[in-house]
Amino acid sequence: MRMRRKPNLRLRIDKCASLLISEPTTLRGRWLEEFPFRELNLELGCGKGRFTVETAKNVPEALLVGLEKIENVIVIALERTINDDIKNVRYIQNLADDLTAFFAPNEVSKIYLNFSDPWPSRKHIKRRLTSRDFLDLYKNVLSPGGEIHMKTDNLPLFEFSLEELDSAGFERLHVTRDLHKDGPVGVMTDYEMKFHEHGVKINQCIVRKTS
Repeated sequence: MRMRRKPNLRLRIDKCASLLISEPTTLRGRWLEEFPFRELNLELGCGKGRFTVETAKNVPEALLVGLEKIENVIVIALERTINDDIKNVRYIQNLADDLTAFFAPNEVSKIYLNFSDPWPSRKHIKRRLTSRDFLDLYKNVLSPGGEIHMKTDNLPLFEFSLEELDSAGFERLHVTRDLHKDGPVGVMTDYEMKFHEHGVKINQCIVRKTS
């Protein structure tokens, strides 16, 4: 089912234009020169931006760049960021496929993958954001010791991801298949809050790029 276009969408996005990086290739290798923060973190598929905004509040010394392709969704993230007067967030309206065109080798400290599309059909494996081709992109842009933080409600995707991460040479730091078993942990996305309210188990892994 196709998502209905939100009213005044272009106007709403234009009002938040200061947060959108229209030509990210021009910042490749110099993000932290243009934005003087201590580290650069990415959220791939940032959705409506709840996790983005709340994480940025908790880590004000880091620049958090959210990638999101869908206009109907990114407009909400943009408006949340503006309304909360968050200074350390920027957005790119694009997919993760072009990551190495936007970020130089070793430029990124953390990558967040929150509730990515599981692409359950085997013929779509390469579209999963934890497939080997994407992991090679992440290894390129991550600094030595850089981390990937992944959360999903989809157990088959989670198990697939753990195997791919192991094969790609990432070191496991933390793995759980029931993150909120003893109460809410960390910043939740909009989806995650709904899942938690309905008793859906959340899987999480944190891995590190070895030197």
